Amino acid sequence: MTLKRNLLIIFVVLLVLSAVCRVAGFAPQLAIAIFAGAIIRDKKLAFALPLVSMLLSDVLYEVLFQLGYVNYGGFYEGQLLNYFLIASVTVFGFLIRRWNVLQIAAATIAAPAAYFILSNFAVWIGGGGWFHPKTFDGLMSTYRDGLPFLRSSLESTIIFSAVLFVGYYLLQRFVLEHRYLAGVKL
Repeated sequence: MTLKRNLLIIFVVLLVLSAVCRVAGFAPQLAIAIFAGAIIRDKKLAFALPLVSMLLSDVLYEVLFQLGYVNYGGFYEGQLLNYFLIASVTVFGFLIRRWNVLQIAAATIAAPAAYFILSNFAVWIGGGGWFHPKTFDGLMSTYRDGLPFLRSSLESTIIFSAVLFVGYYLLQRFVLEHRYLAGVKL
């Protein structure tokens, strides 16, 4: 198999696993967006990867909802805005200039924080959630309501970013380097 085919298989497996993980309550989409922004040179593809992951998980949610296994469907009002916000997190990956722990950690913390701020603002301004009034106190109440989501978003983004970046580093360092040294055609 060629390197490109192997990488394609890895990305397909990643997308399927991310859909399953999200349905299990552990969403890796923000980590995938950061990772894609950091490693994929084609910017359109970098933006597309987290969107495809999100779409697959939404389809899975919808199927499980239709079968009566979950209480809500995968498709909902405001979904396009959510997709835009997920894709926008890819920019944090573009900002990783050097692969070091500090830059990756900063992006891993900043991305869910930005997503939290923007998505909860959108909920508040759109009258969603608990329908808090359009006042500063209402906005702060909306943010307070979203704190459990921020925590789980931070946890899953930290864990999945570590898995993705460390896994990619190890793949580059030990698998691809050894193939090249052994004279194997990539």
